[in-house]
This record gives sequence, C-alpha cells and structure tokens, in this order.
Amino acid sequence: MDPLVAAIDQGTSSTRFLVFNAKTAEVISRHQVEINQSFPKEGWVEEDPMEIMQSVYECMERTCEKLCQLNIDISNIKALGVTNQRETTLVWDKDTGKPLYNAIVWLDLRTQSTVERLINKAPGKNKNHLKHKTGLPISTYFSAVKLRWLLDNVEEVRQAVLSERAMFGTVDSWIIWCLTGGRNGGVHCTDVSNASRTMLFNIHTMDWDPELCRYFDIPMEILPKVRSSSEVYGWVKSSSLVGVPISGCLGDQSAALVGQMCFKDGQAKNTYGTGCFMLRNTGAKAVESDHGLLTTIAYKMGKDQPVCYALEGSVAIAGAVVRWLKDNMGIVQSTKEIEKLAAAAGTSYGCYFVPAFSGLYAPYWEPSARGIICGLTQFTNRNHLAFAALEAVCFQTREILDAMNQDSGIPLTQLQVDGGMTSNRLLMQLQADILCLPVVRPTMAETTALGAAMAAGAAEGVEVWSLSPGHLPDIISEKYQPQINTDESEFRFARWKKAVQKAMNWETQEPCCNGNGLVKKVNGAPWGIPPTPSPSRVDP
Repeated sequence: MDPLVAAIDQGTSSTRFLVFNAKTAEVISRHQVEINQSFPKEGWVEEDPMEIMQSVYECMERTCEKLCQLNIDISNIKALGVTNQRETTLVWDKDTGKPLYNAIVWLDLRTQSTVERLINKAPGKNKNHLKHKTGLPISTYFSAVKLRWLLDNVEEVRQAVLSERAMFGTVDSWIIWCLTGGRNGGVHCTDVSNASRTMLFNIHTMDWDPELCRYFDIPMEILPKVRSSSEVYGWVKSSSLVGVPISGCLGDQSAALVGQMCFKDGQAKNTYGTGCFMLRNTGAKAVESDHGLLTTIAYKMGKDQPVCYALEGSVAIAGAVVRWLKDNMGIVQSTKEIEKLAAAAGTSYGCYFVPAFSGLYAPYWEPSARGIICGLTQFTNRNHLAFAALEAVCFQTREILDAMNQDSGIPLTQLQVDGGMTSNRLLMQLQADILCLPVVRPTMAETTALGAAMAAGAAEGVEVWSLSPGHLPDIISEKYQPQINTDESEFRFARWKKAVQKAMNWETQEPCCNGNGLVKKVNGAPWGIPPTPSPSRVDP
C-alpha cells in the first residue's frame, strides 16, 4: 500500500484527525470532535487545554479504529503533522504537565485596555509602531498581549515563572509537547508560521526578539524553541501511533496556503472558518502593507530551506456570524439552514449586517467598532437577515482582496477558497458576484489538514511526500462565475462600506448625564467590569 500521512487539525470550534494517501492526497479516514468554549465575561473567549488534548487523542484513536475496520494497517502511517488555530495563548506547568489557566482564544478582547495603553505610549500613538519587526499592528488579536494579561492577572502563572516551571505556547506547542511525552521529556517547540503571530518574533532575523520581549516584559526563558515547518520535532509517546514522527507544523492559514498548492509568488487563497483569512504568497520578500494587511511568515519547508512570506487579510467574524444567528438569536436551527433561508429571500432587501463582534480586523484594525444591522424596514424578515449575514462575509472578503491588489499591484484573476463555509453554494456564488471574479473551490475541502500532512510527509528523514511541482497531486475543483453586472456589485459594496462607517467608534469615551450631573463614561459596558451574559458560542 502507498504510505500514509496523518494530520491533527485543531481549530477554534473542533479538532479533526485525518489520514491521507501520500501519493494521491486522498483522505483515507477521519474523525472530528467539537470543542467547547466558555465566555466568563463579555468579550472573553476561553477553551480548556485539557479538553483540547482529550479531543486530539479521541480523534486519533477513533480514526485508527476506522482504519482497522477498513483492513488498513496503521503502521503505514509514516508521519504526523499538526495545524492549529493561531495566536490562542496557553501557559502550563512543566513539572505537573497541567495548564495554569484556560487557553485565551485569538478572538478574545480582554486585553483592549492594555492595547490602548501600548498604542498611547507609542511614538505618534502609532499602532504600527512594531510592524517593522513583527509585520503586525498592536492588537488584541496576537499572543503577546494575552500572555502579558496572564502574567499580570493569574497568580499561578506568576509563581510558575518565578520558580522556572512555566512554559508558554500556542496550541501547536501544547499539542506537540503533550504528544512527545509532556512532563517526561516533551519537546517544547513551535514553527516559524505560529511564532510570527505572537508579536515577540522578528520575521527578518527569524528568532525571538529581545527588544520585543522587553517591550511586553515577557521572560524569554518561557518561550518555545522555533523550528522550521517541516522537520522531525519528536516522536509520539502514547496512543495507537507510538513511535510515529511528528514532522510538520503550520498555523492553520499557512497550512491552507500549502494545501491549496500556493507555492508561487502571487498565488492566494481565502479560508472561510470561524473567521476569514486571505493569504497571498510573496515569496522570499516580506512585503509591507500600506492598506491594513499583515506581513506574516507563510512557511519554511525544512531547516535549510528559505523562508516564504505572505500578505494576510484577517477577518474576525465569518462562520461565527452563522453560529450567532443560530445560538444567540434562534433565527436558524442549524448552520446548514442559513443557505435555505437566504435563498428563499434572494436578496437582503437593503439590509446590511456588519458583524464587528470583536471590533474590525483588516483592513481597519478598529477595536472600538461593534456589530450593526442597517437598513431595516417593516418588510425585513429573518430570510433577509440570513442573506445579509452571508453577504457580510463576502463584503469583508472584498475589502481585503482590494487591499491585497493595491499592495501587490497585480490584481488576482480568480480566488481560490476553502474552509467549512465553502460548502454553502449560495455563499460561493455571492462571493463571485461581489468580487466580480471567478471563485474556485476544491471538491476536497480539507486543505488545512492536507497542508500539515504535506509538510510532515516531505520532512527530511520521512520523505514520503514530494513537494516538487511535477509531483503535486491534481485537486479537482469547481468554479463559480460572477452572474450580476459590475454596477450592481459596486452599488451593494458602497452601501456596505457606508454601514461599516456607522459601526465605527462605538466603544468610546463620551460625556453622559446622570443624577449628579455630567460625567465621562464608556459608551456600552466598561472593559473589565461588564455584566456576564448567558453563555453562547461565537464560532461555527
């Protein structure tokens, strides 16, 4: 039988384990487990690191059972890759092997006051003050401010740092450390793509930056060792896959870029998951954006291989808006129902939805924005809202695609897409209409896991998967062509941008009157002391 390569895909809403044929890229078997999120306060989003690891082991074991039922020998699995939700921040105790606090998820907004303080003390109050080293604006999105919050607010973390027991990592580091032995010799590492999302990593020197660590007051000894995206980090120490090398590691959006075979300068993909993330390969050059995009590391396919950079447009809320309509508003009973409702309307009837639940990411980087629905009339019903929610995902993608075209100077001629939401055919057609471009969707939707498997299988010492252009597998795709005229598309997009302006600067200091006269207060719940809402998921 052909060699097999496995991949752990640990996302915001679920963990998946997939096994691929290394010659054909065919999925042989898979298993998926949903992950619970908790919302202790407004704007806070957490996950349990122990539950994450339990889901990883469960997915591995169930998939191995399925392989046995297919009479496939699991010894054919020659390597394991890891891909993960990026920026999500963990600190654990290396002596006990236990987390010292829940994982703070990338969407979390608790660090808003910290971010404002940092921007206010930056020269010219410039949020791009550190961009020359990190490629990133100062934002709640990235790991450094989340880690700073843990050091400032969690006594167990502070004590563990003082007694040299603390380890920091993003989700990839936690998974690899646990799988390779945990407190019994586990490997504490990350790859360049994940490190580049922390705001502590210099994307030019390719190492942790002492000046950045001083800026955020982060002790460097708690950071993982930074490795390439494709090399043997260690071997699985427990489960049915004992002895299998872990040899690939990529942040989820980098993994999707690899899985979409975007190895050439100028190739791009857009992934529709909890959020929406467009990456464009810029090759060996770290292109600095003038239009609100991030400069990030795409991958480094081996210790001695060159680093590859990307421009990224990040949207916080994509699939999460569907989950919100289902869980918070009860407008749909299942995530699949939204396509049926939206199709029944066929239009938003002038209704525009800006789902700025976590502020606005690219290209605005405006944390004070909040969600808004404009253009409601007595005629508006839930079908129109469903349509407006899908359109919102497409409009946000249009904004980052426009920014990307302006930065690169070479417009994309089509958009390659992947992720869970791409199974929604109406969404894909809307996207083609709003971009005025063809949208190309692979029929095999698991491109993120595929990218991690490719990195693992290609690693030195494994070498069961060739990444040379002549050996890349053919991926069958379907193409959606624009079906409306450009004028209509531009009109709808202009209305959307008008709605975005209405959502801006919502969480600001404004004078307001109470019984004692004029006082200053935050417009909306103040950060740090909000009323606790009833728990609800924000993610697909």
